[in-house]
Amino acid sequence: MQAFRNCGLCASGSLLKSRADFLVARRNLAVLRLSAACVQLLKDKANVFCRNPAPQHLLRLPEVARSNRVTFSLASSLCAVPFTQQAENLSHESLIRRASCLVTDSANTYLSQTTLALVDALTQYAKELHTLIALQKRYINSIGKLTPAEEDSIWQVIIEQRVEVSDRLEACKRFESNWMNAINICELSADAAYNSGAEHACTATKTNLQVAQSKVEELRKISKEADKKLAETKAEEIQRMAEFASSISIPDLENEAYLRED
Repeated sequence: MQAFRNCGLCASGSLLKSRADFLVARRNLAVLRLSAACVQLLKDKANVFCRNPAPQHLLRLPEVARSNRVTFSLASSLCAVPFTQQAENLSHESLIRRASCLVTDSANTYLSQTTLALVDALTQYAKELHTLIALQKRYINSIGKLTPAEEDSIWQVIIEQRVEVSDRLEACKRFESNWMNAINICELSADAAYNSGAEHACTATKTNLQVAQSKVEELRKISKEADKKLAETKAEEIQRMAEFASSISIPDLENEAYLRED
């Protein structure tokens, strides 16, 4: 009886094991079917791309689909390209060329800042000159019409404006000295870039030099014209003062001669 029971238990265990194996096999079969469906979907997509080639700038998916493997030699050659370029970039010529480009960049920055400072200084100088010219003309037109207090007041304003013009002129001289240094540095850096093979950096630096020199020359002409107008105004002031002095002295001399006759 005990042996019969043991046989029954063994049969039940075998039955349960067989059922578990059947479930595992069924699950594996489902996974296999799903994988096959995915592979078929990829093949269909590949066939679609083969019939309608992608643009040049996209990935070449048809070629990848045709060849389901990538050789190790191709992968090795692709990986070797960056290292070859890196070794080439470490040559003396390449390092000198890079250094010359850095020098031209710094020189262009220095030139840009000094040009901006000089242009601003020249602009302010011309502005103060025109203000002084306006004050001088105002005084000329009012000669002989002002009281001593009014004349002293306008002369005080003129003197202050002359001091302002002098300060602006000193600023122009100071910034012009820095600008000339920047011009010399840019010329040297352009030559160095050309000699090292960095033609693009050389061309860009020379272009910046031409632009800076043209802008400064334009402002210099404006300042010179203002200086010329101021000189003309001073000459007119001297002439008007002489005329005013002569117009005052002649009646006085006539009165003095009349009194002597009496």
